[in-house]
Amino acid sequence: MDKKKRLRKIKRELPLHLMLLPGIVVVFIFHYIPLAGIVIAFQRFVPAKGLFGEQQWIGLGNFEYLFSLSNTFNVIKNTVTIAVSKIVLSLVITILTALLLNELTNLRFKKVVQTVIYFPHFVSWIILSPILIDLLSPSSGIINQLLGYFGLGPYFFLGDNRYFQGTMIVTDIWKGFGYGTIVYLASIASVDQNLYEAAAIDGAGRLRQAWHVTLPGMRGIIALKVLLSIGDIFNAGFDQIYNMYSPVVYKTGDVLSTMIYRMGLQGGQYGPAAAAGLAQALIQSFLVCIAYYLAYKLFDYKLF
Repeated sequence: MDKKKRLRKIKRELPLHLMLLPGIVVVFIFHYIPLAGIVIAFQRFVPAKGLFGEQQWIGLGNFEYLFSLSNTFNVIKNTVTIAVSKIVLSLVITILTALLLNELTNLRFKKVVQTVIYFPHFVSWIILSPILIDLLSPSSGIINQLLGYFGLGPYFFLGDNRYFQGTMIVTDIWKGFGYGTIVYLASIASVDQNLYEAAAIDGAGRLRQAWHVTLPGMRGIIALKVLLSIGDIFNAGFDQIYNMYSPVVYKTGDVLSTMIYRMGLQGGQYGPAAAAGLAQALIQSFLVCIAYYLAYKLFDYKLF
């Protein structure tokens, strides 16, 4: 490309680049400038001295303190358990829902069903949590009242360590599985219709067609979604858990993000909280790099 063509191309695309400028500025201010606070993870931080004041440098002392706490490994276990359960079960339920929606022939009914199951995704956990707390109440919640008709309960879903993790997993899947079907429905729509006709000629019913045609056609996107979800293994969902847990269920409900919040903003232990956040971010970044590398090698998936 000669110089004149390159200049014409730059001039033609300049408005598009200028449109990106506000977003770049926002990202720089709120994501890159705060990275200067990473130094807190290696200091005995005293807020009164300021971020760039004469803070005491303690190296890896905050990290050593974190792993000396009796509940640190239990919190890591809770985080991985909840996050992995959400990822795996959400994947299975989302795929099954997409397959069922694909079988609906009444378009009006299909749109109604999709609207109903999509809606919870757009409701914030701040709004949804009080509603769920009332629904799951052991004394007046409609869920326990329904269970009572079958001679079951009452169950303290949000106040018993035996049920809290399961409650977090189920409610999170319920909130997001409908919206998650969008990508799978798009994948199903791209399957060659001639394959269904060939399967029908061979005597395959709808169930066998789904198993032998639809699922293999979705194999690539399913594997890709699994790989890309690896980076979320240490993200169990702060907004959900923080709005629904209590000290009674810290044993099974406390995760890395909620522990960091309590240590830093509530307990004033800024150094250990920053160290925990940095460790979590580094691990997640490493897992994301692995996921994208595998996605590129196995499915030729590239962001850039």
